[in-house]
Formats: sequence, structure tokens, C-alpha cells
Amino acid sequence: QVQLVESGGGLVQAGGSLRLSCAASGRSFSMHTMGWFRQAPGKEREFVAAISGTGTRTLYVESVKGRFTISRDNAKNTVNLQMNSLKPEETAVYYCAAQTGDHLLSRPSEYNYWGQGTQVTVSS
Repeated sequence: QVQLVESGGGLVQAGGSLRLSCAASGRSFSMHTMGWFRQAPGKEREFVAAISGTGTRTLYVESVKGRFTISRDNAKNTVNLQMNSLKPEETAVYYCAAQTGDHLLSRPSEYNYWGQGTQVTVSS
């Protein structure tokens, strides 16, 4: 069992930056691929980024490449999402997720564990 708690959301102006963190409890954190998703009101949950258990492989949705960076610290059981040059359309609840495997997957149904989410609001 893995429990996930996100933090770091808030209000930021367009072009600004935020750093989201996700703290995981439970064993074998390094054996889980971690992902970040987001969901805006009235829209489906969208994949943002994923990182392998060792942190050596990452995957991003095309729209955030070059602006967002996913990282993890297995000693601290944390995964982070550094978000730069934020846009108003990226306003959403951001979720941390974990899956028991080593594949960089992008569909929500492929993840086993979810956090409660943290709100990110980007003002224009």
C-alpha cells in the first residue's frame, strides 16, 4: 500500500513558477513509477509527466516539454514537479500517482495509487 500527499500548489501569475511535491509512505518507493496528472473543471484527467523508479527515465506530455521537470528523491520518498512559464490554461488540480511497475505509462487507469490533489491556479 502506498499513500501519497501532494503539496506546493497555489496561485501564480502567467509566466511564473511553482514546485509541486509529493510525499509517499510505504515500502519499496523506488520500485514504483511515479506520475503527475492534472484535471481542470469539466475536463478529463490529463497526463503531465512520469519518472521511472530509478529516476533515470522520464516522460512528458508534449505541451510541457522544456518547461516542466519531474524528479524524485528515493531516500526521502518524494517526487517533485518543477513548473516554469506557467499558462492560464494549466489551471487545474494536480495529482501525484504511483504504479507498481517500471513502465512510463500515461493513462490514469494504469496507476494504482493517487494523492488527493493540489490546486494550481494561473492568473492571466
